[in-house]
Amino acid sequence: MPNIRGAKKRVRANKKKEISNNDITSSMKTAIKKFEKAVKAGDKALAETTLNTAVQKVDKAKKSGLVHQNKAARVKSRLTKLKNAMK
Repeated sequence: MPNIRGAKKRVRANKKKEISNNDITSSMKTAIKKFEKAVKAGDKALAETTLNTAVQKVDKAKKSGLVHQNKAARVKSRLTKLKNAMK
C-alpha cells in the first residue's frame, strides 16, 4: 500500500477504471458471441441487429483504447463477412 497521498488516490482511480474497462471489454465479447450465434442459427433479422450492436461495442472499445485500431478493423471485417456469407 502506498504512503504518499497522490499514490493512494491513483490506486483508487485505477480500481474504478479497471472495472469500467472490464465492463466494456466483456460487453464487446458478448455482443460478438451473440452475433455469431445468430449467424449459426441462420436468423437474418437477428444477425443484422446483433451485428450493429457488436460493431458499436467494438468501436467503443477502440475509442477507449482497450482494443487496437487494427484489431477493431479486423473484427468488424470478419463479422461483416460472416453476415454477407449468410444465405
